[in-house]
Amino acid sequence: MQRLLALSDKAETTMLCLLLVAMIGLACLQIVLRTFFSSGLLWADPLLRYLVLWSGLLGAVLATSRGKHIALDLAGYLIPDRLLPVVSFAANLFSVVVAGMLTWASVLFLQSEIEFGSPGLFNLPSWLWNSIFPLAFALITLRYLGLFTGSGIALLQSSSPSNGAGNE
Repeated sequence: MQRLLALSDKAETTMLCLLLVAMIGLACLQIVLRTFFSSGLLWADPLLRYLVLWSGLLGAVLATSRGKHIALDLAGYLIPDRLLPVVSFAANLFSVVVAGMLTWASVLFLQSEIEFGSPGLFNLPSWLWNSIFPLAFALITLRYLGLFTGSGIALLQSSSPSNGAGNE
């Protein structure tokens, strides 16, 4: 499982780097074409919007896998250390539920795009460009499911009598 996560992490990082290079190159090309040649590529701006969307969502997946996603550390400072496993478990459960709901909503959105969507950029259907939504949210859900499982195991281990907590 660790090998699969490491491979996924490397693929996400590589994809993000490629997207960033493509976005910078295409944006610079557009600037040069508009400034010096009073023209531009008609398809560049819509493509840049899709590339930003894809890089943002893939960045969220990568941030989740590294534990760097949006978090509030306030609870960690205010509650006793012995309650941190419970808070971590609850936060990860909440994250799994929310990410799962976002995955479901994005699947419904994609189904609507497949049924009613128009041709997108380069005559590719719009649903293909928007397929990043269910993909990213599903990956985020799986990552949080792993964190939830890990925090559940940590919670069980911290409450087991063998660690000295209940031996008095």
